[in-house]
Amino acid sequence: QVQLVESGGGLVQAGGSLRLSCAASGRTFSSYVMGWFRQGPGKEREFVAAIRWSGAGIYYADSVKGRFTISRDNAKNTVYLQMNSLKPEDTAVYYCAARPVAAVSYDSWGQGTQVTVSS
Repeated sequence: QVQLVESGGGLVQAGGSLRLSCAASGRTFSSYVMGWFRQGPGKEREFVAAIRWSGAGIYYADSVKGRFTISRDNAKNTVYLQMNSLKPEDTAVYYCAARPVAAVSYDSWGQGTQVTVSS
């Protein structure tokens, strides 16, 4: 069973940076896609970024392109989301998720970590 544990959230001023981590365990992830999603107050959960564990593909939402960077450390089974130039509208609970490459939807989710950006 896949387990995902996020960390690294917190309170930061606008323009600041945070790095989120997602520690993955429970299986081999070589054929998986790892994603970050977020859900702001009163909003639907939305896609932020994704990376194939092999590193072959990286994808970003338009709202974070140029500011956020997704990466992974195979040795640590950890996926990161480096967030720079943060804006108040980036305030949300951030979730790590995983799915097999061939799957349509994500089937494993972390518990989420709160990111709050003050103006």
